[in-house]
Amino acid sequence: MGITGAVNQTVSAETLFFPPAGTTDGTNPHRYLYPPPPGKGYTNYTNVKQRLQIENIRGKEGKYTLDEAGFQYIRETLKYQGFDKDDQEDVKKEYYPEVIDIIKKTTGASEVIIFDHKIRRHIPGKSRFEDPVKRGVVPIVHADETPVSSVCHVHRNTSSKEEAEGLLNKPRFQIINIWRPITHPAFDHPLAVCDYRSVDLEKDLVLMDLKVSDSVTDETYEMRFNPKQEWKYLRGMRTDEVLLMKCHDSIQDGSVATLVPHAAFSDPSTPPGSPFRESIEVRALVFYD
Repeated sequence: MGITGAVNQTVSAETLFFPPAGTTDGTNPHRYLYPPPPGKGYTNYTNVKQRLQIENIRGKEGKYTLDEAGFQYIRETLKYQGFDKDDQEDVKKEYYPEVIDIIKKTTGASEVIIFDHKIRRHIPGKSRFEDPVKRGVVPIVHADETPVSSVCHVHRNTSSKEEAEGLLNKPRFQIINIWRPITHPAFDHPLAVCDYRSVDLEKDLVLMDLKVSDSVTDETYEMRFNPKQEWKYLRGMRTDEVLLMKCHDSIQDGSVATLVPHAAFSDPSTPPGSPFRESIEVRALVFYD
């Protein structure tokens, strides 16, 4: 399917934000990633719909970089062709090396440790919690990591406290997510990203507990809507196009972007008959000498 539509096209679409009223019980926001205990909901708040103006930046992708905007689009041929097998170990063995190479070439990093991946398939009516292999798309605006959760990921994904501390003592540490379509162009429910330079970190971000399991609770951010936020996407993103999203940066002096809020959305310009979106997102610890 070819890429169509005006280069600078802006679309109007809804996503979900953290509610202005806050939580329903007055406690800290939380979200369960597994079926919650009896009597509890997945969250203690209700996300609210907000209509956004989302700019298609095809043709001027080069203006947006990881350190300035918090995201970056690059071209890189997809070599691995085994996603239809739903073999997670095969993905780790065959696709992870591609991702490590992409990150090192794009950023100049000296060491990359992949710690997670998620394959998402838009299946209307299917909960994103029902199947770890066929997860649905996520229309809630969020930024994956906080400084605390980022350090926790290093400790969880190294063999010893000494190894973790050695990596964290390197000059720079980031978490970068690599997102791309895996079978066909992602016209259906593409990913929108918010330019870091338009985010008010103090007012827009909402710190919340992410309950991963009975024994693990992480931190993450959801997002309050702010009309100053600037939203972008790449319409009809192909399998040879890759989105890098910064989730954390140890440089916290304001000189570089440290994160990028993002969410899936229903693009009203999606061509009729477009197949449902299928994508993979890989999460990586990134270190520099």
